[in-house]
Amino acid sequence: MTRTLPRMARAHALKQGPDLTPMLDVVFIMLIFFVVTASFVRATGLTPDLSRPLTGPVSPMEPIGFRIDAGNRLFHNGQLIAPFSVGAIVKAESTARPKAPVLIVADPAAHTDMVVRLYDEARKAGIKPGHIAVNIK
Repeated sequence: MTRTLPRMARAHALKQGPDLTPMLDVVFIMLIFFVVTASFVRATGLTPDLSRPLTGPVSPMEPIGFRIDAGNRLFHNGQLIAPFSVGAIVKAESTARPKAPVLIVADPAAHTDMVVRLYDEARKAGIKPGHIAVNIK
């Protein structure tokens, strides 16, 4: 006499697929092994030295920049200049770059008369009002 499974048990046995749990265990163990044994290398490259101004050809639209600090000192390209030299600097640079705007960056503690003086000198040098920008920061 052969023993047969009841009808429901046979149907359930046919629907059930292979047990994948051991295979998943092996995959996770391999993944952990590769992560632990991998050596991570930091790629080294060139680090730019931004502490000094870059030299090279100046863009035609590079602004002619002036900075006024909290002590009302005037700087152009990082160098301390006298206020009476602004007109000559603007004329010389606007001749070389006719479309270059003038940018005046002033400290909030700087006197307003210094900003107005720079603006007036740029206007006297031939810069149009729409090409002069004042930034307070």
